[in-house]
Amino acid sequence: MQSPPPTRPHPVAVPPFALVLGAVVSVQFGQAFGKQLFAVVGPLGVAGVRLSLAAVLLLVLRRPRIPVDRRPRVLIVALGAAIATMNVVYLALAHLPVAVASTLQLLGPLSVALLSSRRPRDVLWAALAASGVFLFCGPVSAPLPAIGVGLALVSAAGMGSYLLLSHRIGAISDDGSPLALAVACAAVLVLPFGIAESGTALLSPTVLLAGLGIAVLSAVVPYSLELAALRRIPPRVVGVLQSLEPATGALAGLLLLAELLSPIQLVALGCVTAASIGAVLARDR
Repeated sequence: MQSPPPTRPHPVAVPPFALVLGAVVSVQFGQAFGKQLFAVVGPLGVAGVRLSLAAVLLLVLRRPRIPVDRRPRVLIVALGAAIATMNVVYLALAHLPVAVASTLQLLGPLSVALLSSRRPRDVLWAALAASGVFLFCGPVSAPLPAIGVGLALVSAAGMGSYLLLSHRIGAISDDGSPLALAVACAAVLVLPFGIAESGTALLSPTVLLAGLGIAVLSAVVPYSLELAALRRIPPRVVGVLQSLEPATGALAGLLLLAELLSPIQLVALGCVTAASIGAVLARDR
């Protein structure tokens, strides 16, 4: 009598919440690693290398086809411009701690959530977010460089635009192909500035290896994890978990860059994070 074949163990399913948290940690630590590279190639060089290598990886993984219709092509180019604008955060990081830049960048998605709602109670979330910005930039806190704050807010506008465009472009394909093309467009927009800033230093094997790690941490891995999570939990839950990015940025800045926040800055970070979570939950209700 033959013995039954051995049963294969079932793969352990990773909870979707862990996937999103993994994406949040990956993004913030990727940005902190990128800031460490500023002394070699500068912020624009880091952004250019990051986007270029991320585009190569995504194009190889997704093998997208350029859409035939004009409307999808326009949306992809617009999404690429939004991604390029989001990368202005690397310029902001030259003047601000990682946690502060991440908190100000979160104002983009928060504004989208608030502007798309008509509930009077959302004024409270807007006031809470404004209080956080005041604590960061007002007289009660150590003054922040105006140029850093301005660049972070430009990046926030790009992040809000990315959120709006990604919803529209999701109707084209759900396999990530449009995003791969959009990242390639963003690389085309940003890389020339990186070359102008850093020149042949971008071709250094050390820079390319570090840039590959940053591209994987801050683009390829987060996107893959978030895409897997969105198949199992609603977007609002993903949005709430992504609101933890400023706190994660504070941890990454502390561990990798020895960046310490003052107690007032920590309170400000908490205000914006709480406002983002409240706005996402209120919008869903």
